[in-house]
Amino acid sequence: MGAEARHADIVVIGAGIGGLCAAARLAHAGRRPLLIERADRVGGRASTYEVEGFRLNTGAVAIELGGMMEETFEEVGAKLELRLPDPANTFQLRGKEVNPAKGGWKLIIDQITRRGTKLLTRLGSAREGELPEEQVSLAEWISGATDNRTVHRLFRNLSAAIFAVNSDEIPARAFLTYFTSKGAFKRFGFHPEGTLGVCRALADVVEREGGEIWLESEVRELHVSDGRVTGARVERQGEMAEVSCGAVVSNVGPVATIDLCGEGNLDSGYVEGIRKRSRPTANIIIHVASREPLISSPGLMVFSTTDRICNMGNLTATCPELAPEGWCLSVVYAVPRPAVGAFDSERELELSIEELREVIPGMADPETRILGAEVMRDEWPAQRALSGYELPRETPLDNLFNVGDGVREYADGGTQACAVTAKLVVDELLAAELAEAGAP
Repeated sequence: MGAEARHADIVVIGAGIGGLCAAARLAHAGRRPLLIERADRVGGRASTYEVEGFRLNTGAVAIELGGMMEETFEEVGAKLELRLPDPANTFQLRGKEVNPAKGGWKLIIDQITRRGTKLLTRLGSAREGELPEEQVSLAEWISGATDNRTVHRLFRNLSAAIFAVNSDEIPARAFLTYFTSKGAFKRFGFHPEGTLGVCRALADVVEREGGEIWLESEVRELHVSDGRVTGARVERQGEMAEVSCGAVVSNVGPVATIDLCGEGNLDSGYVEGIRKRSRPTANIIIHVASREPLISSPGLMVFSTTDRICNMGNLTATCPELAPEGWCLSVVYAVPRPAVGAFDSERELELSIEELREVIPGMADPETRILGAEVMRDEWPAQRALSGYELPRETPLDNLFNVGDGVREYADGGTQACAVTAKLVVDELLAAELAEAGAP
């Protein structure tokens, strides 16, 4: 028996945030996308699974407001049901939780050192557009202003929390661009069903508007002819299907997309450039159950005395539905050393948990327990590209595009960045259709 034959206007590979935003926009624009996801649920690294009645997120937890993510929901007619913690962000300084909204960087630096004037001056200059050269790392840039260890740890942990990378691995220009001209996670919310609830809302738009979603399905090969993708070979729940299409949007990262096409079907310079520039980053996610909240902040708290764990979220302060009655759920993020390249996963996880127990007193409670801990790396990374080393959305094939955090705009971060890539790619696809339709 031959493979099942199907047709889709556009095939979207991967139902992470980038793929979901792209598919929802395409469906809302009147196209019939086929969204293909190998997992049994949508969301990818922004999904949710259940353990002992707790809803644990696979990666992203906080959904930023006031930007492209929120705009996408409004444009496609999806409901973004988020609860906003207040305050959203705090810092653990000298054993206390400090709200930066009540004093900004000056308050934070003054809490750490009385010799922070030079650093504050540098931050002010960055806001005015005076940014360092690309080869200067964040750690080097901070060292030019202070050798205070707490300051260095604080900025390292901010870098780790947003970009899943250490301060000696990220260009200072990329970090400062994000914090001076991007959203910088000033407003965000948690979903009472976990991040999966956000993703389901977009998936509902795809199906409501005539698109289709195949779960537990995997694209095994993209067919290429005359410089264009013509279709995909898909394994769907143990059976093979051949899907012809007018275009493909890939949310699995440029490196994996090359493998699906076959290097021989792509320009050798493009392939070499992608493989050479690709620098995925890693992090560690630790889910903790406790009887009492482990931190007082209802949002995300950044540490300033740690070398691996970078921030912590008190999820049930705003979304008690994420845990069984009588329990609290926290999520802790850590970044290994190094976050780019080879490291010992087992050892880095062990060191991260040791550090967590040292700085959070509630971890000593006999009822507090770790529900799960995952190391995100390699093919399932924290981010598919190191900030400052973003990869191109376009490919040598004129109807094949990438979306997601591997191809975000320079210095973008979070799910917001994925939503931006989806809009840019969909706009380009629709514009190309109009140009082709108007051609003589």
